[in-house]
Amino acid sequence: MSLVIPLPRHELTDEAPASPPVHHTVESLAQSLAATAVERDRAGGHAAHERELIRASGLLTLTIPKAHGGQGADWATMYQALRRLAEVDSALAHLFGFHHLQLAGVRLYGTPDQQSRLLRDTVTQRWFWGNALNPLDKRLRATEVNGGYLLHGTKSFASGSVGSDQLTVSAWHEPTQSLLIGAVPTRRDGVSVQADWDAFGQKQTDSGNVDFHEVLIGHHEVLQAPGTTPTPKATLRSQVAQLVLVNLYLGIGLGAFHEARRYTREEAKPWFASGVTHSSDDPFVQQRYAELWLRLRPAIALADTAAALLDQAFRRGDEVTARDRGEVAIAVAEAKVLAHRAGVEVSSQLFELTGARSTSARYGLDRFWRNVRVHTLHDPIDYKLRDIGRHVLTGAWPEPTAYS
Repeated sequence: MSLVIPLPRHELTDEAPASPPVHHTVESLAQSLAATAVERDRAGGHAAHERELIRASGLLTLTIPKAHGGQGADWATMYQALRRLAEVDSALAHLFGFHHLQLAGVRLYGTPDQQSRLLRDTVTQRWFWGNALNPLDKRLRATEVNGGYLLHGTKSFASGSVGSDQLTVSAWHEPTQSLLIGAVPTRRDGVSVQADWDAFGQKQTDSGNVDFHEVLIGHHEVLQAPGTTPTPKATLRSQVAQLVLVNLYLGIGLGAFHEARRYTREEAKPWFASGVTHSSDDPFVQQRYAELWLRLRPAIALADTAAALLDQAFRRGDEVTARDRGEVAIAVAEAKVLAHRAGVEVSSQLFELTGARSTSARYGLDRFWRNVRVHTLHDPIDYKLRDIGRHVLTGAWPEPTAYS
């Protein structure tokens, strides 16, 4: 009996169920990415063709509200799509998820006019968004000038920047000791994207540095001005981001599990002392697969719960309270811890079940561990555990930051 994780058909609007084409489109794209995933993981670099496959799929408009010309999908639908793509290619899934994260920033920070302009242009001009919003990197400075701000400096870990059309960017404003957040075209004069990402995993996430040399960002492009106190609604962006990571880790874990299971069924040789003809009949192998599945299953359940709570908060709009936000943050933290552990453990332990022959480079099974090991270093789960433990003991909600 096979374990199948279907793509649930969540709502495309607040009222209507998702139509089957979303599921079919995601599956078709996943199969296209899977065909070259192992080879591209070895090669690294910029996956220009595969990015165009994502663009051509129409899925870049998935979370854009119908009022702005998009498909109006909820976050649960997007995360299910992201998870499925991550099963076969977590680097390209990363780009897909971070694109929608930038759109979430426009919806959470932007004025109605900014949302209308940027979201509609994303649909009509088929924009692919990149991220230059690393909040811990304060080397990019914003200086106020007539009509806006000048940006000068560098941003690191700029996922999806290579080949992007638009960037969400944060810059440090010294007078107010706070961040400016805005949106600028990637090809604007003074913006220089460096294709210098060289980690041993997530090789095709285009996550290098972006240099800004006296780049003008107009007031109309500033989504959050320096010195602004974010509302509970605005602070949901970090939860959107964290759930992107959760579902990337889960997708990698599921991809590793499914590939290991296929190998065990079709190619693995049973251990001589097992007394069985097929490795899949070895009770010790069966027990270990059960243990790995029980790492994944609760993480999936908590991830789906967190996505549902995030959708509820989005529907509340400006009425989101600190408590609403806190409930989402705790649910996301719980899912993050379990997804982190599941992804790392499944992608590592699979080799103990598949054996020495499975380490051949032609299978590329090591990519799952490399990818999840690199990505789970994004921010420490120790602080998620702290937030959960503090809430359990004192009832305190996580302090809103760019990571919690």
